[in-house]
Amino acid sequence: MSAEDLVRIRHMVEAAREALAFAEGRSREDLFENRMLFHSLVRNIEIIGEAASKVSPAMRRSRPEFPWPDVIGMRNRLVHGYFDIDPDIVWDTATHLRGHRNPDCIVDRSQRTRRIDDPRPPLAGA
Repeated sequence: MSAEDLVRIRHMVEAAREALAFAEGRSREDLFENRMLFHSLVRNIEIIGEAASKVSPAMRRSRPEFPWPDVIGMRNRLVHGYFDIDPDIVWDTATHLRGHRNPDCIVDRSQRTRRIDDPRPPLAGA
């Protein structure tokens, strides 16, 4: 994995974790009542999609289990269709970041504990 891909994937992982943390203990109905929750989930989904769009084609091909086109397409829909975002779709997307849709599945186990703001150089071979 190239150093640039690793940085982008770390951005994806951190945004996914943050979205899941925001959604923890919340319900779909909360999105209609809490605009900050709604916008924070939208923003994190946008970050995941933008970072995914910058991951190299070779890396995407090496991880076909991850829904690259769906993730990137969702980002594009949120950014360009900002005036008509369906809170139900945002909720479904945010709460489905667990499991096979979680960008964590892309990062090698040895690199999962490092944060993007870690001042150390990337791990060897990354």
